[in-house]
Amino acid sequence: MQNIDNLAVNKSAATRYPVQDLISKRWSPLAFSERLVEQEKLLSVLEAGRWAASSYNEQPWSFIIATRDNQAEFELLLSCLAEGNQPWAKNAPVLMLSVAKLHFERNGVENRHAFHDVGAASAQMAIQATSLGLFIHQMAGFDVNKAIQVYNIPQGYQPAAAIALGYLGDPQTLNEKNLQRELSPRSRKPLESFVFSGSWNQPSLLITS
Repeated sequence: MQNIDNLAVNKSAATRYPVQDLISKRWSPLAFSERLVEQEKLLSVLEAGRWAASSYNEQPWSFIIATRDNQAEFELLLSCLAEGNQPWAKNAPVLMLSVAKLHFERNGVENRHAFHDVGAASAQMAIQATSLGLFIHQMAGFDVNKAIQVYNIPQGYQPAAAIALGYLGDPQTLNEKNLQRELSPRSRKPLESFVFSGSWNQPSLLITS
């Protein structure tokens, strides 16, 4: 059986340049332990999201939370996830939906940065979770319309992502397909493929020199 601690170590990013340890250690597991997340740790993760930067400090994020110690609420949020995500996400002790407010409070104008800012808050939450020995897996795979209906999300707001949060679990509990995903090496595009100068798709000399 795969050692859980070793799995976490092996998933640390092999970065090309030095980065903060919490960034290299953050990854998105599929195998979660059923161990409940302590309330103070969950609140600490949410507090990290609270202090993210946002356009005009509008803070256009909301988070709908369900924990497995309230089974009815948990099953409701789980039912919004895509069928492919439910078999592994059901083991996470915390599920969330991030929601973006689409217009500025200050003037009613469309906030085209809303999803960016929700993502920034979620990224800070993921780093804070890592510092507490927790892991976050963010998902695009969920039913947006069902989430809007189930939670009475009003017009002007849009669900952005689903989130599973918890402690690392045993990968051997996953089906074969997800087990292979869990054990596969992490990879990222090289900087040359997305850092440009002078013109689009022209790699910056900062990277290539």
